Order: sequence, then structure tokens, then C-alpha cells
Amino acid sequence: MDESSGSGAPADVAFDLPIQPPVKPMLAKLARKIPDGDGWIFEPKWDGFRCVVFRDGDRLELVSRNLKPLGRYFPELTQPLLDALPSRCIIDGEIVVADVAGNGLDFDGLLQRIHPAKSRIDRLAAETPAAFVAFDILACDNQSFLDRPMTERRALLIDALAPNSVVHLTPATTDRSIANVWFARFEGAGLDGIIAKPADGTYEPGNRALVKVKHQRTALCAVPGYRVHKDGNGVGSLLLGLFDGVGDGSGDLHSVGVAAAFSVARRAELLAELEPRTHDALVDHPWRGWAVAQNEQRAAASTKSGSVSTQGGSRWNAGKDLSFVPLTMGLVAEVTFGQREGGRFRHGVLFVRWRPDIVPAQCRYDQLDVAAPVDFHEFIAAASTG
Repeated sequence: MDESSGSGAPADVAFDLPIQPPVKPMLAKLARKIPDGDGWIFEPKWDGFRCVVFRDGDRLELVSRNLKPLGRYFPELTQPLLDALPSRCIIDGEIVVADVAGNGLDFDGLLQRIHPAKSRIDRLAAETPAAFVAFDILACDNQSFLDRPMTERRALLIDALAPNSVVHLTPATTDRSIANVWFARFEGAGLDGIIAKPADGTYEPGNRALVKVKHQRTALCAVPGYRVHKDGNGVGSLLLGLFDGVGDGSGDLHSVGVAAAFSVARRAELLAELEPRTHDALVDHPWRGWAVAQNEQRAAASTKSGSVSTQGGSRWNAGKDLSFVPLTMGLVAEVTFGQREGGRFRHGVLFVRWRPDIVPAQCRYDQLDVAAPVDFHEFIAAASTG
């Protein structure tokens, strides 16, 4: 069975389209502010899975940014896409999952949808249904639009799309003040930032021809441990924690993510810097239970198989080692992060510097600037009508 097709047609059968899948989507380079000057079209940057949709009659193929098939994971999108799209077309957009309580988008819920079991996929399709937000058109009927300017492709997309309750047209504006409002006020609706598109720009598959402006904040986090790099040399990531207490050392220390992306040289330096804190680290350690459990599992696995095995596997990567090296409490790191979801940091968290002037008990959730929740569907409707 073709896992990428809504109709079940074989993946190696060519589409009756001027462009054949897969097509690498056009990408964006990161900027820290919305670009100045005229000639830009601004759109929300949605927090979901990038997806290029190919339609040829009743046949659909949903392809990810990494050129992987997505269709089998989102069966509830098939009929709404067939209802919304022209009979032969290629549409670029984003698959998202709206929070059932109206609190913007649920990226964790979206991640849960990538699962091998059809029974689980079908259940989650009903419990946490996905939506599709269209923002570009690459082809329709026998015409390729790759060489058309963005303003023309936007007009063609508006004419081609018949939005419904599941398939949406992304809002867009040439007014920088509106883009700034979206960026500042509507992160809680699932905006990951703003995408700025050159109004006269063509569609450049795989190239970073767009500009993305993402939210970036800083936080002070306790560092109760680290993980060894996957190559076995040096520190791969620093574990980050925040207390839910009031600053007096009470409350639990929650894992909120990791800071990684260290150079080879810095990984070795960190290993030497942190070594003194590995001695007697479990005395009064807030994650003592976690560390003891991982050591017991490792010992049991070693006894059973005759060799040490990986512990604490990731739900997304069964072979990924999530065990950690405990450190005596006292270290605080300042890090940058983009978003917080479900009590944890999302996207790339980067180490900025050590903060010896701060004690771990001061690293609390209440320091974080959190976006006010906004219903995804309400934002789409409001932004689309100005």
C-alpha cells in the first residue's frame, strides 16, 4: 500500500502534472526583526509540519519538508483537501493540530500523530484532528507557477482554493504594522513568528529565499546534569530544570529541555569543567530517583544481555539514549528559547553563559514570558477578514 497517497495509488505512478513529486519546499533564513522597506508580503509562520500537497483527480500525495510521505498519518485531511483543491494542482502549506481547549496549536499533539500503528492513527485522527493551512501554489492543471512572482501566486491561490473547516488560506498582508501585531500578540494562536516573502520573488525549491522572524527569549535554568555526546566524546547537552515553587527551594524541579549545539572543542571543555560536580552528585539531588532508576535498568539489561544497553529511550527514537550524568546542584545557565509548550521549551535552546550570581532555587516558571492563549480558528477568521 502506498502510505503517502489518499487514494492508495502506487507512489511510482507519475502524476498528470507539470511538476512531479517530490519537490523540496522553498525555505527561509532567520532574521531577528521584520525586514524594512517595501516589496514584502508578510504571513504567519505556523507551528506545524511543512507539507506540499500533490493532487491529480482523486489521488493525493502529502510530502514533508524532508521529502517523506505524510498522508497515512493524517487520513482525516483527505476528503477536505479533495473538497478544497482544484482537481490537478500542487499546493504548499502546513499541517497543524489545534488545541482542543482553544489554546492555539498543539505541537505535541501533532508529534503524536506520527505513529506506525493504523489503529492509533485512526483514533488520534478523531481525537486530535489536523488542519491544513495553504500558503502557496506551485502548479495548476498544465501550468507551472514556479517562475511567477509571489503576488501573482497569492492571487492564483486565492482563486484556486475553496477553504472549509479543515483547509484554510493563510492570512497575508503587505502592512508591516499588521505583521508586527501578529508577531507580538498572536503567538498564543500557534504563530511561530512571521514569514516575509519578496513580493516579486519566484518559487525557489530548496533555497532559503524567504525571511523568518521567530520569537526568542532568555531563561535562567538549573543544570542538574548532562548527557554525553552521541559520539561518546564530551558533553552533548546540558539538562535544564525549573522549579514550580516560590523561590525558597520548595517545589519540584521539572525537566524543561536541554541546551545543545556545542562545538567539538566546547564539548571537551565542558566535560572538564563539570567533572568536579560529578562526585557524590546524588546526595540531595532532586532527580535522584530518576538517576537511580536508570542505573538499575542499565545493570539489569547488562546482566540479561551480557552487555550494557541504551537506557531511557526516546518515544521518537527508540535507540536514543536519554540517560544522564547527575551533577551536584548549584549551576545555573542562561539560555535562549523560542517557545514553551506543555511545560517544556520548544525548538533550539542555546546556551548563553553561566550565571554564578543566581542560585537554582531562583530558577522558576514564573520568570517566563508566556503568550496568552488564542484560539487558532478565531485567529484565522479574524486575520483573514482584516
